[in-house]
Amino acid sequence: MKRLLQIIAIIAASVAMMTSCNTGKPYRTCEGIIWATTYRITYASNVALDDSVREVLTQVDQSVSTFNPQSLISAVNRGDSDVTVDAILRRVFEESQRVNRLSSGAFDPTVGPLVNLWGFGTDKSRRRDSIALVPQEEIDNARRMVGIADCKITPDGHIVKKHSGTQFNFSAIAKGYACDLVADMLKRNGCHDYMVEIGGEIVVGGQSPRQQAWRVMIDAPVPATDSVVHEGMAVIKLTDAAVATSGNYRNFHKSKDGNKGHTIDPMTGQPVESRVLSVTIVAPTCIAADAFATACMVMPMDSARAMINRIGDVSALFVTQDSTGAWELHPTRGFPPLVR
Repeated sequence: MKRLLQIIAIIAASVAMMTSCNTGKPYRTCEGIIWATTYRITYASNVALDDSVREVLTQVDQSVSTFNPQSLISAVNRGDSDVTVDAILRRVFEESQRVNRLSSGAFDPTVGPLVNLWGFGTDKSRRRDSIALVPQEEIDNARRMVGIADCKITPDGHIVKKHSGTQFNFSAIAKGYACDLVADMLKRNGCHDYMVEIGGEIVVGGQSPRQQAWRVMIDAPVPATDSVVHEGMAVIKLTDAAVATSGNYRNFHKSKDGNKGHTIDPMTGQPVESRVLSVTIVAPTCIAADAFATACMVMPMDSARAMINRIGDVSALFVTQDSTGAWELHPTRGFPPLVR
């Protein structure tokens, strides 16, 4: 549902061979594939920490990945009664409830039944029928299972669902938290210059190999047909921050009343109709940036901007399109200056 839009880091091809002038430590790169996406971690260290990176990713996978049928959240979704949450699942669950509350329900990891109903989820058979509008009765039935605000973790660490059919999918927040956890591991091992990127979610600390703030390219909202293309729209300079982008322009439900984006509004059960093509969030943590990016794609832009401005340590860049097809950029207070 998410991450068809990605932010990609601007890193020189020889980055792994460069050395930090401040620390004398060589920059190293660890990369691979997880959760049907790629990851790339660049860090300055005298020792290779690739095994530790993969260990962190494995811990996240075993806790909150719906790609892993043996994960804790997969067991919760099956209705297993003996599942006790670990620290990772608890953090993701509690942050999801926090963002759900701040966004007035716009962010909701239990929205899966509605996503499937409209043909954007795991039920692929719905895709060929998505030209027809979904009957309201089906939407109402699916909505009965949606609502993370009505779920809870008991004192002894068990998740209580709103409905027996409630399903959790933390894909709109888990990659962000995985970035945070990898960054935390790097810092514990003395690495203060790093970029962690997983599926387009990014956390940066310290300086890049160029001895400057890290330069992060924001993808332009360019639709693609057979492949995802990346065209740079702008660059921002960051250090000790996280960034995530969500977009609504590469996957559409085509209905008789027009194109609707693939993001589903948990309150209405309908695909969101919005002139916003993408939202980029900068925040202190990637778990927050990831979740708020999704929430902002669900909310009306004015409401989303007001929410971001109320939070204080989070900023956003909204991208819309005018009547001529030109992009219009709408940064909130505190968003980093754009470098064209």
